[in-house]
Amino acid sequence: MNHFPIFLALEGRRVLVAGGGDAAIAKLRLLLKTTARITVVAENASPEIRQWAEAGKLTLIDRAQEPGDALCCVVAYGAHEDVALDARTLRLAAADGALVNLVDNLEKSQFITPAIVDRDPVVVAIGTEGAAPVLARKIKADLEAKLSAQLGVLARIGKTFRKAADVLPMGAVRRRFWGEYYDMVGPRAAQDGEAAIRDALDTLLDKHVRAEAREGHVDLVGAGPGDPELLTLKARKALDKADVVIHDRLVTPEILELARREALILDVGKEGFGPSTAQSDIDALIVEHARKGAHVVRLKAGDPTVFGRLDEEIEALDAAGVSWSIVPGITAASAAVATIGQSLTKRSRNASVRFLTGHDMKGFADQDWAALAQPGEVAAIYMGKRAARWMQGRLMMHGAAAATDITIVENASRADQRIHAATLATLPDRMTQVDGPAVILFGLAPRAASIALSEREIAL
Repeated sequence: MNHFPIFLALEGRRVLVAGGGDAAIAKLRLLLKTTARITVVAENASPEIRQWAEAGKLTLIDRAQEPGDALCCVVAYGAHEDVALDARTLRLAAADGALVNLVDNLEKSQFITPAIVDRDPVVVAIGTEGAAPVLARKIKADLEAKLSAQLGVLARIGKTFRKAADVLPMGAVRRRFWGEYYDMVGPRAAQDGEAAIRDALDTLLDKHVRAEAREGHVDLVGAGPGDPELLTLKARKALDKADVVIHDRLVTPEILELARREALILDVGKEGFGPSTAQSDIDALIVEHARKGAHVVRLKAGDPTVFGRLDEEIEALDAAGVSWSIVPGITAASAAVATIGQSLTKRSRNASVRFLTGHDMKGFADQDWAALAQPGEVAAIYMGKRAARWMQGRLMMHGAAAATDITIVENASRADQRIHAATLATLPDRMTQVDGPAVILFGLAPRAASIALSEREIAL
């Protein structure tokens, strides 16, 4: 990010626009929506700018820019549509202490003005750092269509009501009040005018003040394999509402970035055979925050119902009397097999698939290895790096062919994803090349390799 987005306080402060043509008019139409004191310096200002000056909306200096014109200005615009004149504006205004923007000159500008969706006092700024102005305009058009024209009225009235709402406890309780106002009560009341909105706010506040303190809620959410675009809509909505996010080690930063800025983010990551947070401590942490009235999102990589120790957390929540719901996610095996262009099941090959974890060796050792060793069988094996050699021996002891195809998908769906082709014979050696979390797809090769093998068999 080369341009840091901020909203400048302009009330009563000076802004300079140097230039009097179309580019200056475009900037002025936006600046005139503010409470700034606007000065235009131009030798040949357009009739529209002169009309604004006559109406007292700005001050017009009918000459070329001189040193000192930008003194005490917060920002200045070079809008001559002339490279030499704009360069002069940059030199003079910067010497006077102003930040300078040159219209259509990103490289020389000290700041940029974003595309804006205006629902005063709600303002949405959209910037692409000059890389894609057309995209910024498209996003602006999409937002214009989605944001109600009443949003500004609701925000203005809500602002006047903030002190009254301070009777509610800070945090989740107060956020619920404002959420209900902006989501439901306010828009409905706005149909009957501003007075109806104020009455509705009074009624809503009384309802929340009288309401008994209520406990929070826990969403047990699957974050998917890592790609934010594979996050479900329901998971995205849960993150939007979360007061507290308690996440695993494998949840990616890109997904955590989708949580509300005000949310408390807690890392309770576990690492196989490494540093870990005890499950009992995780259970206690979830319950603690829910009992304080927070909306808690317990965010688990993949799908919480697949090797996610979900039942233990549900039992803790039930014992504490805390409400919960499960939001499924895409499990790593689904992402991994999609990456290699294969299916987990296929007619005439395998009618079932096994999901195994090599982390819990006690359960892992009890698998029906003889059945899995049969030709055509498929398994997705999670957390199997340390158990790879043991698994190889157990399968070969039960008759599995050394040439059985295996694909190891490391960091499935992420930007640093890697695919390692192997066989049962080479599995342990291949696993030494794997650094990140991986799914072992037993019985599957990438589609291209699988097709090539079939063609060779037919030729023989």
